[in-house]
Amino acid sequence: MKNAIGIEIEKAKELSLKLNDLLANYQIFYQNLRGLHWNVKGKEFFELHLKFEELYNDAILKVDEIAERILTLGGTPLHTMTDYIAESEIKEVKGVSNGPEGVRCVVENFSTLIGKEREILSLASDADDEGTNSLMSDYITLTEKTVWMLTSYLG
Repeated sequence: MKNAIGIEIEKAKELSLKLNDLLANYQIFYQNLRGLHWNVKGKEFFELHLKFEELYNDAILKVDEIAERILTLGGTPLHTMTDYIAESEIKEVKGVSNGPEGVRCVVENFSTLIGKEREILSLASDADDEGTNSLMSDYITLTEKTVWMLTSYLG
């Protein structure tokens, strides 16, 4: 049996669960970026303050896109911090003001997100879900480039 967009209902449910996991991780990642943006100190302040802002603006757009994809598949997106904290593999970053330490946290968080996106990409391919497939492919491509740049920044 298929849903309104032609994807098998069971596969759409599995994708929605994985997307909710990604959503939770992106929400914690977003909040981590806000904290890093607000609290970064040191000689890299101006550069990293702007970079963290750029990254959190991108993350919040992805949060909305992921939630809307869950809805498109017939699921219900998580929407409470309690659920996000319980579901997320990414943990809250607290008390980080050192720029390079913050960048290392971002790289680790991105690595977690890429792994989850690759898993969803594989499931989406199996489900013949081009919408989710395209979304994950775009996220992976952009995130890999960002990780390369941040890793280069760290030396």
